[in-house]
Amino acid sequence: MSEPWVTIIGLHDGADSLPPASLDALRAAEVIIGPARHLGLLPQLPARQIVWPVPFADGLPILDGLRGQRVAVLVSGDPFWFGAGSVIAKALGPGEWRALPAPSTFALVAAALGWPLEATACLGLHAAPFARLWPHLVPGARVIVLLRDGAAVGALAVWLRAQGFGASHLHVCEAMGGPKARVRAVGADNYALEDVEHPVAVALEVAGEGRAFTLATGRADDFFAHDGQITKRPIRALAMSALAPRAGEVLWDIGGGSGSISVEWCLSHPSLRAICIEPRADRLATIRENVARFGVPVELVEGRAPEALAGLPRPDAIFIGGGLSEGLLAALEPLGGARLVAHAVTLESEALLAGWAARKGGHLMRVELAQAEALGRLRGWVPARPIVQWAGVL
Repeated sequence: MSEPWVTIIGLHDGADSLPPASLDALRAAEVIIGPARHLGLLPQLPARQIVWPVPFADGLPILDGLRGQRVAVLVSGDPFWFGAGSVIAKALGPGEWRALPAPSTFALVAAALGWPLEATACLGLHAAPFARLWPHLVPGARVIVLLRDGAAVGALAVWLRAQGFGASHLHVCEAMGGPKARVRAVGADNYALEDVEHPVAVALEVAGEGRAFTLATGRADDFFAHDGQITKRPIRALAMSALAPRAGEVLWDIGGGSGSISVEWCLSHPSLRAICIEPRADRLATIRENVARFGVPVELVEGRAPEALAGLPRPDAIFIGGGLSEGLLAALEPLGGARLVAHAVTLESEALLAGWAARKGGHLMRVELAQAEALGRLRGWVPARPIVQWAGVL
């Protein structure tokens, strides 16, 4: 195994507080590469300095071109908590790098406020939508979020008000860990700060009368935009139970409709991804709206399965909500090991699943639901179309 030629050094707003190992690495480096702000914090050093470009990925070829030299890479705080460390480590080979982290911004903010970090949600929203916060918007919850810049703090306050959580308290934390550190408390309703500087984090104490987000699968149908083509809440809960998502997995959602299955899948764990296949352009627009509303990582594919499946990443689970056919099942059969859940609402598709179950085993279930509605001055049961579900492993 080769000796590390790259040292990833966590830095906050002052090099004077760096531990001896990090200072030694900087003094020994022939090249120091990092953001201009970080380079500006360094004392006089003999190493050549290179500004890491934007976008971040453009700096990886520059780093690779420095092989054969001792290189120090400057990053913010803990390189492996919403930091650049994992990207750099992936680009290099085993043994080519080492890391000297500083305390994370999350740790510094929690220490400043006296919050128990293990009971506080920590999110990186540099490039992610504010909708990622939605599952955490419960009165009394505490969340620490890393934001892109000072303007993003004001945008967050506006978004919170729009969700009905304008009563939330924001602790605006700037330049934590350095001599310019500053913490200011302000309400989302009366937010008016205009001098917030990067790097910035916000510690949020949630309050307000907004609609709290349930953590259970089978969210209410009116959480979603749809044209009536949506897997209804109780059926969606049954589908998610059968799909049985596990961390890090990929779902194919075939015949996406509103995309509700894809959304529910991704909400189950931050590491989950979904690919939603839908032939109709109008429904793709609805799916995009729901993906933006929930801030989930769903990839959209316009087309009809099985033709549209070519070249897609191999799935761990597959849901067929529309377009069920013998040809589609035959095309999926080579994906051995993938979990498959298929729904049928017509006699023809029911017969198809019945034959499939007879040949392949698995679990075949028929679900009939009825809802109480007004019947004159009284009430009666109004049945929904029965759903036949097949669940099994290919």
